[in-house]
Amino acid sequence: MGLFERYLSVWVGLAIVIGIVLGTLGPEIFAAIASIEYAHVNIVIAVLIWLMIYPMMVQIDFTSLKDVGKKPKGLVLTLVINWLIKPFTMALLGWLFFKGFFADWVDPQTANEYIAGMILLGVAPCTAMVFIWSQLTKGDANYTLVQVSINDIIMIFAFAPIAGLLLGVTDITVPWDTLLLSVVLYVLIPLLAGAMTRKKLERHDDPSRLNQFLATMKPWSMIGLLATVILLFGFQAETILAKPLAIVLIAIPLLIQTYGIFAIAYVLAKQMKLPHNVAAPACMIGTSNFFELAVAVAISLFGLHSGAALATVVGVLVEVPVMLSLVWFANRTRHWFAESK
Repeated sequence: MGLFERYLSVWVGLAIVIGIVLGTLGPEIFAAIASIEYAHVNIVIAVLIWLMIYPMMVQIDFTSLKDVGKKPKGLVLTLVINWLIKPFTMALLGWLFFKGFFADWVDPQTANEYIAGMILLGVAPCTAMVFIWSQLTKGDANYTLVQVSINDIIMIFAFAPIAGLLLGVTDITVPWDTLLLSVVLYVLIPLLAGAMTRKKLERHDDPSRLNQFLATMKPWSMIGLLATVILLFGFQAETILAKPLAIVLIAIPLLIQTYGIFAIAYVLAKQMKLPHNVAAPACMIGTSNFFELAVAVAISLFGLHSGAALATVVGVLVEVPVMLSLVWFANRTRHWFAESK
C-alpha cells in the first residue's frame, strides 16, 4: 500500500482544513472559480473529477464480466444493496430527520435541499474509492473489478431515473437535462475514455505498459481528489463556519445510514456464506458513496452554495473516517466468514 492510501484520512483531513482556511481568507477567489461554469456545470470541478476518476476507470477490466457467473452471490448482494435498498433508506432517513426530528431547526426550503443532497449521495454507489477499500480489506481485486464494472454500467441508466423519482417525491423540481448531462459527464465519458485507454495499452505485447500508465496517473488522481476536497470546502467555508449546527444535523442521518447499510450488507453476506475477500468489498461498495458524482450533480442542480451541495460535502467529511472504521471492523471479523476458494 502506498503512502497515500496508508494515510488517506490524514491527507483528506488536511485538504478539508486547507479548503476552509483558504475559503475564509480569499472568498473572492473561490467565487471567481465558482463562476466558471457551462450549463450549470462547474468546469474546474468537472476537470478535477475527471482527473480523479479517469485512472480508476482505466483499472476496470470489462473482460472480467465473463466471470460473473462463477460467483454470482457477491454481485447480487452489491446490486440489491446499491439499487433496491440504499437510495430509498437514504431518502427515508432524510425525510424522517429534516421533515420530522429537525423540522423546528431547519426551514422547509433548506430541509428540502438537505434531503436532496442526501438522496444524490444515496443513488451514487462508490466507484473510485472502492479499490482502496478493497485493498485495505484484502479483497479479491478481480471480483471487485467485476462489481465496479457492472455498477458503473447500471449507473449510466439508473442514476438519473432513481434520483429523479426520489427528488420528485420530496417535492423538488427535477431539471432532467442537467441531471442527465451530469451522468454523461461524470460517469459515461470517463468510463468510455478509461475503456479505450485500457484497450489501446493492452494491444501491446508488454503487459507492464498498463501498470506503468496507472503508476504514472496515480499521483494525478491523488491531486484531483485532494484539490476537489479543497475546492468543495473552500466553496462552503463561510457556511461551515457560520452553521456548525447544520453540519451536525446533516451528519447524524448520514452516519446512521452508513453504519446501518453496512450492518445489513454484512449480515446478508454472512448468511449467504460469502468468502471474506468477496463479502468485505461487496459491503464496502454498498456502504460508501460516489461522492464526486453526488457533489457535481448537487452543484449543477442547486448551486455551489445550496443546502444540497453542503449535504454532499458533509458526506465527504463523514465518509473517510467512517469507512476506515468499517475497514478495521471487517478485518477484525474476518474469521466470521469462510475462506476463499
